[in-house]
Amino acid sequence: MIKAITFDLWDTMVHDDSDEQARSARGLRSKRQERRHLLWQALSEIQPTDRDRVELAYDVADAAFNHVWHQQHITWTIGERLTVAMAGLGRNLPEAAFAKLVKAHGEMEIEIPPDAIEGVAHALADLANRYKLCVVSDAIVTPGSGLRALLRLHDLERYFSGFAFSDEVGHSKPHRAMFDSAASQLGVSVEEMVHVGDRDHNDVKGPQALGMKAVLFTATRDRDKDNTTADAICARHSDLPEAIDRLAKA
Repeated sequence: MIKAITFDLWDTMVHDDSDEQARSARGLRSKRQERRHLLWQALSEIQPTDRDRVELAYDVADAAFNHVWHQQHITWTIGERLTVAMAGLGRNLPEAAFAKLVKAHGEMEIEIPPDAIEGVAHALADLANRYKLCVVSDAIVTPGSGLRALLRLHDLERYFSGFAFSDEVGHSKPHRAMFDSAASQLGVSVEEMVHVGDRDHNDVKGPQALGMKAVLFTATRDRDKDNTTADAICARHSDLPEAIDRLAKA
C-alpha cells in the first residue's frame, strides 16, 4: 500500500537554471561565472590573485565534487568545495571572509529564484489530501536551509511533512539513507512510498531497488524517458495525481 510520496526538487518541482534568463536580463553573470568571481574577489581582497588560476582551481574542485557525488553518493557542502579549491591554490581566507563567501553562494538561488514548474502547487495540494509528502533532494550548491526557503518562496513548503536534503542526511540519492530519512520522518516504511523525480538512475532505479515504486517526471528534462524502468511516466503535474492513485490501487 502506498501511504507517502517523496519528491525530487530540481527539474521536478523547480525548473533548474530557469533563473539564468533572469540573471542575463539584469546584466548579471551566469551562476557558474558568478561563483568563480566570488572566490576570486574574496581572495583578491587579501592579496592580488590571478583569475585564471582561481577558475581552474574551482573547476578542479567541481570535478572532485562530481566524482564523490556520483561514486560515493555524498554531496560536499559549498564550504567544503571552496576549501578544496583554495587548497589547490595554496590559499585560505579569514573566518569572517570565508563565512561571507559561503553565504553568498548559498543565497544565490534565493535572491533570484528559479521558476516553479507549471501545475506543481495544484498537484501537491491534491496529493496532500491522501498521502504524506516529503522532499528528497540533493543539495548541490544551495544548502537544505536555502532549499526550504526556495520552496517557501513558491508557497510549496506547506504541503510537506518531511525534508531529506543530502547535506543534512550525509548522503545523496540513490543512497538508502535518503529514503530511510524520509520514511522515518513520515512514519511509514520505505516500501510504502513512491518517489517522483526526473533522473532514471537516482529517482527511479534507486528507489525501486529499495522496494519502492517510482514515477519519472519529464516536463523539463526528458532524456531518460526512452530507457527508464519507471512504474509510470508523467510529462505534466496535472497528470501526476491520477498516476499516483493508479499505482496505489495496483
